[in-house]
This record gives sequence, structure tokens and C-alpha cells, in this order.
Amino acid sequence: MNTISTPYLGIIEGFFGRSWTWAQRQIYANFLALNQFNFYIYAPKSDAFLRKYWQENWPVDTQQALYNLRETYSAAQIDFGIGLSPHEIYLNDSHDNRQKLKQRVQQINTLAPTILCLLFDDMRGDIPNLANIQIELMHEIAEISNAQHIIFCPTYYSFDPVLEKVFGTMPETYWQDLNRHLDKKIEIFWTGEKVCSTGYSAQHLRSVTELLGRKPFLWDNYPVNDGAVKANLLHLRAVNESHSQIQHAVAGHALNPMNQAWLSQISLASLPRAYRDQNHYHSEKVLQEICVQLCGETLAEQLLQDIPLLQDKGLKNISEEEKNALLNRYSTWPQNPFCAEIVDWLNGGYIFDPACLTE
Repeated sequence: MNTISTPYLGIIEGFFGRSWTWAQRQIYANFLALNQFNFYIYAPKSDAFLRKYWQENWPVDTQQALYNLRETYSAAQIDFGIGLSPHEIYLNDSHDNRQKLKQRVQQINTLAPTILCLLFDDMRGDIPNLANIQIELMHEIAEISNAQHIIFCPTYYSFDPVLEKVFGTMPETYWQDLNRHLDKKIEIFWTGEKVCSTGYSAQHLRSVTELLGRKPFLWDNYPVNDGAVKANLLHLRAVNESHSQIQHAVAGHALNPMNQAWLSQISLASLPRAYRDQNHYHSEKVLQEICVQLCGETLAEQLLQDIPLLQDKGLKNISEEEKNALLNRYSTWPQNPFCAEIVDWLNGGYIFDPACLTE
């Protein structure tokens, strides 16, 4: 019997706004293993010690929580990663700053991550010689990191014009310089034609492969809902059929989940199915099966009926009558974590974080 070999699949906790709890992160190890994912990357935008205060090590309690998390993922045979964003380090590309970055990576080495991501997204990019500065930093870090996989997120990680609008004009040969000079063993994150792409065409991915000199590692901004518009939506549907047709076009695929950890599982669980089923993948059928598996038949039936309200109309567009009906409906399962997140969302518990600039 022939087995289908899927790319390296996982999730990256890389959203703005309200973070997951440590308990929720622990639970995800089992969820990812059961659904045949390969990795989890810890990179919440709310962790200042990965971003604004990247030069500093975590407080002792956070460090211990990360050790515990790494052990849980290791026991579940899920690769554990860290995403570090040395915020605009190249605005002061001094020897001292480079030494601080090396020291920070050596601190991260104590966690023995399988994956280390250096993330230069969400920061100014109209800097002369930007690509070569970032390449030098990546090569220096790759030399001292004990991670097996090194992944680079460029400042311009999509053809979406919003990136230049928000972060400045991209240097003229930015992507070509990455192609020519970045070590081919280092993967490159890419979000698709848009920052939040709805699907991926094989033609687009071939173009990106030629542009970057390697297959892109997809950073898929679905089902994430941290933006000004998307915070009003709960993305529950399965990934669409385009995800089943890119088997050989990507180096890996990371989904960025919602702020709602439990509800995210519904759409997340569909990605490995899309890769495995390929031409036999049907997103609506898979959604129904996943809902029943995760939520039980009764709740699944209700959720499927309410998706047009939760995912399409959303919090700002539903009527007060519809909102109250949803609150009454899902409050009848007070101990159910899926329902608790819906109720919390309806009550305004997940507020848009204005730090998210790219929607």
C-alpha cells in the first residue's frame, strides 16, 4: 500500500491580542499529534521578550513554563519551535546589538527547540541594504543555534501592497538578494498573494519558488482573527480545496490560529486532511466530520447551522436579537470550552489589538 508523504505541517501561535493560556498550549500537543501535525511554534505577539524586549531573557516563571511545554511536545513527538522578532535591530546594526542577538539565541538554545524562526515581519523595511543585513544576521544565528530547522520571515513576505503601505517601500532587489545570498538550508516564510490569503495556486507558488530560490514555507493566516475586521469573525470552516493541490509546491505549512484556542481546532484539523486526501478532499464534508469528532453530534449540528452568523455576518453585523439568541443557545453548555469561547466572544472578550496593522 502506497502512503502519501505530506509536507512539514504545524501551527504557529503568532497572532496579536489575547493570548492562549499555558494550559491551552499544553493541550495542543495531544491535539496536534492526533491530527498528524509535525510541529508547534511559540511566537505570540504579546510576549514582549520575543519582540520589544527581545534582548532580555524571559522571567523565571515564563522560562519554566516553556521548559514544561517543550517537554510535553517532545513526549507527544511534536517538534517544538520558538519565533524571535528582534524588532528593527537593523536600525542600529551595531556590534553590540549583534552580540545581544547572539546571547539571546544562546538563551533560547537552553530550551533545545527543534525549530528557530527569526521573524522580521511587522517592522519598518525601507532601509538601504536591508536584505544583506538580514542575511548576515540569519547566517550568524544559524551558526550558533542548536535548532534543526531555521526559518526566516522577511519583512516583505507577500505580494500584498499593504506591506509597503504600512512598512515603507521595499528595496528594489530585496527578494532577488535573498535568493542569491541566503543559505539555501534556511527556509523562508511566505503568506501567499495576500497577507491573509484565502487559497494558494500552484502557479503562484511556482513563481515564488523561482523568486526566492527555494520552495516557500507557508505562513497561512487562516483561521487567525486578530485584525480590525477579522476580530469580529470566528473562522470555523475547513481550509478550502486549493490546499489539497499544493503537495509538492511548499517546503512546509504553518497555520496561524485564532485567539480562541478551542474553536481554532475545528479549522486547523482540516489541513492534514487536505494534504492527505488531495483530489478526494471536500471541505464541507470534512468540516462536518471534524465538528462531530471534536464537539459531539448535538453541538456540531448547532455550530454548522450557526456558521453563517459566526463566520460570515460576525459580531458587528448580527442583530441584537441574533446575538441574544446565540448567547442563550451556547450558554446552555456552560462547561463546554467551545461554547465558553463563543459566549466570551459575543460578550466582547476578544477585542481587536490595534498593533495588528496589516489587515
